[in-house]
Amino acid sequence: MGNRSRLEPNEPVVDEVPWSGSLTAYDREHFTIYLRLLDASADNASKEEMAQVILGIDPACEPERALKSLDSHLRRANWMVTTGYKELFGS
Repeated sequence: MGNRSRLEPNEPVVDEVPWSGSLTAYDREHFTIYLRLLDASADNASKEEMAQVILGIDPACEPERALKSLDSHLRRANWMVTTGYKELFGS
């Protein structure tokens, strides 16, 4: 992730992603963030780097919030690629 520029999310990220069995407005607004997190995770980026660069949360200043938000977004991103995508593509 070292050479990736920081992109501001369209909407601020929350500490815990709103969970639902179907796509939410939050999912649609933050889809790019989910993809970037999955890509960074596949590249073995550190949690701290993903929180800082992708979520815009400084893990040095807010370590608990950074990890909580990151874990929540990663769980939802994984849900999107295993289940949620069906709604995007009209199963």
